[in-house]
Amino acid sequence: MRTEDFNFYLPEDLIAQFPAPERRASRLLRLDGNSGALSDAWFKDLPNMLVPGDLLIFNDTRVIKARLLGQKESGGKVEALIERILDEHEALAHVRASHAPKPGQRLIFADAVEAEMVERQGDLFRLRFLGEKPLLDLLDEYGALPLPPYIQHNPDEFDENRYQTVYAREPGAVAAPTAGLHFDDAMLEELKNQGIGIAHVTLHVGAGTFQPVRVDNIAEHRMHSERYNVPQATVDAIEATRAAGRTVTAVGTTAMRALESAARDGQLKAGSGETDIFITPGYQFQVVERLLTNFHLPKSTLLMLVSAFAGVENIREAYRHAVEQRYRFFSYGDAMLIERKR
Repeated sequence: MRTEDFNFYLPEDLIAQFPAPERRASRLLRLDGNSGALSDAWFKDLPNMLVPGDLLIFNDTRVIKARLLGQKESGGKVEALIERILDEHEALAHVRASHAPKPGQRLIFADAVEAEMVERQGDLFRLRFLGEKPLLDLLDEYGALPLPPYIQHNPDEFDENRYQTVYAREPGAVAAPTAGLHFDDAMLEELKNQGIGIAHVTLHVGAGTFQPVRVDNIAEHRMHSERYNVPQATVDAIEATRAAGRTVTAVGTTAMRALESAARDGQLKAGSGETDIFITPGYQFQVVERLLTNFHLPKSTLLMLVSAFAGVENIREAYRHAVEQRYRFFSYGDAMLIERKR
């Protein structure tokens, strides 16, 4: 298939710049991947769409304040976006500067944080942060929240709360698993009281999630790699749900990618690893029957994933409907609940 097959018209004013007033106040478009049927709903009604014994899988990654602004020793401006923390003092980062830093060159961020460029690894730069304070603490103190490039305001305290799921606990992501942003603590409690199971995986979302596909033939695209972990407790919960004849729902494409990565040999197994899984139409899903997700960018790998899950033509029609009905798109936008096409 061609990248252009996943393009669609999106008016700029439908790109949500701010979240809904309350987390559960977004709209929800339901899509049956088998019939193609669409129905308009509200996210607050999600508990009514599930039955006792169903299982929701959440990605519990936590967004870090990954953006650092500063200068080189020579005085030139520099911006770093941490892509991956390697240990307490080193990280891989995207670096923007008039001239790329060279090994051994020092970078000074926020007039307080000093780092040395160790080496270049492809498009990324390995940085060693100097001093005794752990890197996560430095980022929390001096970094800025890395809002997506299509959100055009500077992050503030409101964003620090709302661009983070209420169940986030494992720091390491530079982008939020946005389907989970719609849940508040009260809804999670309501789901549990209703007999809906909840389990977690971790996938640290990288900045590559916003990178466009730059090749015409999607088979030539290479995904960025991300770290994931699927606990044994989650595998057990999925097996129990299936045995009871109930439905497993991935909350977000990142939870889906973690689960499918852990089942690449045909059997879901607990464990940690790196994944560059690229899910496109024709993929045979191993784990999940239902997907809760936001609306994705044109020509993006995530739009290709949901097209594989629900059918290309079904997604095209759903997105046409969403534009006509003025749903809000992308990270701070509305949601979809998709039943897998069999």
